[in-house]
Amino acid sequence: MPGPLPLLPLKAMGREPPAPPHAPPPGAASRRILAIWCARLAIDRWRLSEGLAMGEGADAAPLALITETAHGPRIAAANDAGLEAGAQPGMMLADARTLCPQLAVAPSDPAGDLAFLEKLALWAQRWGPWSALDPPDGLIVDVTGVAHLFGGEEGLLADARAAFARRALASRFAIAPTAGAAWALAHHGRAGGGQSAILRAEDDAAARLGALPVAALRLDDDTLTVLRRLGLKRLGDLHGVKREALVRRFRNRRSAAANPLIRLDQLLGRVPEPLLPVIATHAPLAQRRLMEPIRHRTLLDRVVADLAEDMARQLEGRGLGARRLELGMWRVDGEVVVRRVEMAAPSRAAAHIASLFDRRLEDVDAGFGFEMVRLRAAWTEPLALVQADIEQDGEGDGPGTSLAACIDRLVVRLGMEAVRRPVSRASHMPERAQRWQGPLEPEKTSLEEFDFHHRPLKMLDRPEHIAVIYESPDGLPRKFRWRGTVHEVLRVEGPERIAPEWWRERGSARLRDYYRIEDGEGRRYWIYRSGIAGDGRGGTPDWFLQGLFG
Repeated sequence: MPGPLPLLPLKAMGREPPAPPHAPPPGAASRRILAIWCARLAIDRWRLSEGLAMGEGADAAPLALITETAHGPRIAAANDAGLEAGAQPGMMLADARTLCPQLAVAPSDPAGDLAFLEKLALWAQRWGPWSALDPPDGLIVDVTGVAHLFGGEEGLLADARAAFARRALASRFAIAPTAGAAWALAHHGRAGGGQSAILRAEDDAAARLGALPVAALRLDDDTLTVLRRLGLKRLGDLHGVKREALVRRFRNRRSAAANPLIRLDQLLGRVPEPLLPVIATHAPLAQRRLMEPIRHRTLLDRVVADLAEDMARQLEGRGLGARRLELGMWRVDGEVVVRRVEMAAPSRAAAHIASLFDRRLEDVDAGFGFEMVRLRAAWTEPLALVQADIEQDGEGDGPGTSLAACIDRLVVRLGMEAVRRPVSRASHMPERAQRWQGPLEPEKTSLEEFDFHHRPLKMLDRPEHIAVIYESPDGLPRKFRWRGTVHEVLRVEGPERIAPEWWRERGSARLRDYYRIEDGEGRRYWIYRSGIAGDGRGGTPDWFLQGLFG
């Protein structure tokens, strides 16, 4: 790997007058993107979970949300009082309490914050046809062609501010032709009293955004440090540097977060920026609220069978089959017992579903009884309706379902990892020539173009080194030691030469010469010599054992 590039003085990089911005691609001028930044998402979510209103005891005392690390608790977020007292995100809790001894703490919940942000993304689709996540605390909404429904973009922003204010979430907003420009204005813009900003399609984006700091490009900390050392502190400074100089500086940085040129082109609309929209999925759900708590297994089996019938009707109406089902049972004391089953193929056979849960419920403790039972299809796949065969003996929804039902029973008894099948993979290297996958998953590669030689029945997970005691002049081993036992070679067949995979191996990888050998006790092995003498890729060739014949 090449070392880091030496820092060049700005004079060597070459200053020039700011160049006019490139023309945006066709259609970019009409696109409008709304960026929403929930500046205090973690703190606001904690405050809402505690039932505190904004400004009502939430910021009166210093508070920090902490994350446990290998070196001790670290601050993930802090309220206004905590920030004023010196508790900054990323600081160790011990250091923060040195500055603020009265700092209160609560555990952070990044997974809960992300789930909350996903719900906000779906809720934000009231302002546009689709929305995307901008983790850890932002949203991107496409509002192209919908501003007139709110009386213009100013009215849309006013409606968004009011909606977030009703939910007691501190937020900032911006609308621009690109996601990068909208993000920059929402996080670092000062227009509109620091609350919102609008970048028109006809505005000069380079001039309008030139006063923003380089952090507005969404770069990582290392890249921002390099830019600041070079004296490039604002976006306008980047326009004053020759593009060729920046290309030389960051030519080895492929990711967008580490390359300011990619981020700048995305911000100005010169190159597209892919976004992954959040799509609402409604998992099929069936539940029973029981008039009296049940404790006996027979009654629970009856409820599960009824829920399976309800689930089958829902799945059939949607043209789906279940791959993963979750059964939740609410006890009287408030505890929830959950059991899950996963099927090898999509199915909506009620009897099959009920039979799979039969074994999962053997160790269930009902306590004082269950008062509600819920069945949810967490993973579904399309399953078309087919004409039933009157003479078909197998249970299920169509051909092949009997095998799937058998596999499902094995999985319930033995576990998911215990039921696998080996499939071939497109590689001449023996240790990569096969892999394990689900019993009914389709093979993802085809090996019709590969003509493999005979392979042993048992392949070692990793080739094991053998010590060759005596080697004949033609390069064949006559005696070798493996696992503490010396074997004398009586018969040898080979070699079969396999070259390294140049597209995935390093340049120092050596070719292999494989031999099928038989020792004095009739046991047959598959060994190979790694490299040949004088190939320039290492010292003396090594020998390895990779397989055993039956």
